[in-house]
Amino acid sequence: MTRVTTQVIVLNGGSSSGKSGIVRCLQAVLPDPWLAFGVDSLIEAMPGSGTGIEFAPDGGVNVGPEFMALEAAWAAGIAAMVHAGARVIIDDVFLGGAATQERWRKVLDGLDVLWVGVRCEAAVAAGREIARGDRVRGMAEQQAEPVHQGVVYDVEVDTARAESLGCARTIAQRVVSGSP
Repeated sequence: MTRVTTQVIVLNGGSSSGKSGIVRCLQAVLPDPWLAFGVDSLIEAMPGSGTGIEFAPDGGVNVGPEFMALEAAWAAGIAAMVHAGARVIIDDVFLGGAATQERWRKVLDGLDVLWVGVRCEAAVAAGREIARGDRVRGMAEQQAEPVHQGVVYDVEVDTARAESLGCARTIAQRVVSGSP
């Protein structure tokens, strides 16, 4: 296998788009160990109130300055781990589209990053959301397209048309080949 130069893989997609399944498969197929960090884990680590994130009954997500500050600290911590030698996969939902990608670009400056768009038709994601039962209904449908607006990717996968393992293999091929 070719020497891997990619240090960070950033997966962006809406809720229930299949990012977590792809992450698990990537960890299985990529050479060397890769750590995985998802925005869901960040949210689970936060105390209940006063964190600046609200989930509306219709599936909307609103974030305030408190959340943004905690998210910035979390992202800086992930970047520090990469600078210390860890390879990392980030599972995120770019609620701000291009603005969210720009925040990540700044914190990951100087690192070799592969940007991955995880697409999934809104109706398919909504069905997965219902099956999961752990999300506010409507979130998947509301996020399916807006999270990709203005975002530039190195590779895109579609989980409505391919299984997690197939998507992971497509991404891993880009990591291993090092091709732009």
